[in-house]
Amino acid sequence: MIAIDNILVSDEVIKAQFVCDLLKCKGGCCEDGDAGAPLEKEELDRLNEVYDTVKPYLTPAGVKEIEKNGRYQYDREFGWVTPTIEGKMCAYGFKDSKGIIKCGIEQAYYDGKISWKKPISCHLYPIKTGKTRAGEVVNYEPRETLCHPGCVQGKKLQVPVYLFLKEALIRKYGEEFYNVLNKVAETYFAEKAQKKKS
Repeated sequence: MIAIDNILVSDEVIKAQFVCDLLKCKGGCCEDGDAGAPLEKEELDRLNEVYDTVKPYLTPAGVKEIEKNGRYQYDREFGWVTPTIEGKMCAYGFKDSKGIIKCGIEQAYYDGKISWKKPISCHLYPIKTGKTRAGEVVNYEPRETLCHPGCVQGKKLQVPVYLFLKEALIRKYGEEFYNVLNKVAETYFAEKAQKKKS
């Protein structure tokens, strides 16, 4: 584990390689799970703020679910989460012409309608975060089957997880945190290269 202040980062965040392959996974992480996307408390207000702008991007089933059961829900195991359509796809998702699940919130962001990209848990995936008594933990947890294409593509392109998720990690923990993580990674790769030479 890599300790940065009170945040413990799994070594795999540096060592493993990953790049989402949406053409193969079809955005399956938006519908494959035990609950909707985890939400931080401050994100509940964000959802309320952007909902009317995001609503036109959503499916009729998604809108129906949200307006019937709420823009977010509390799950005993996972805390605050986005609602899902019949326990499957996130209510904020929609499928594009290629059958890939996209995020209505993110699409509104790309269209310049809102300034919030999407929940941070979605932005960070397949990194998952959690809290312990010692502080926060940051783990790389790709799904074995669903994320396999992303693991293959990451190795092919030789992109470490922390580089692929640079924007999300900075958004969550800040530039200073990321710069320290990057230095740790550079040291690790330099030592690895040195060992190969000797």
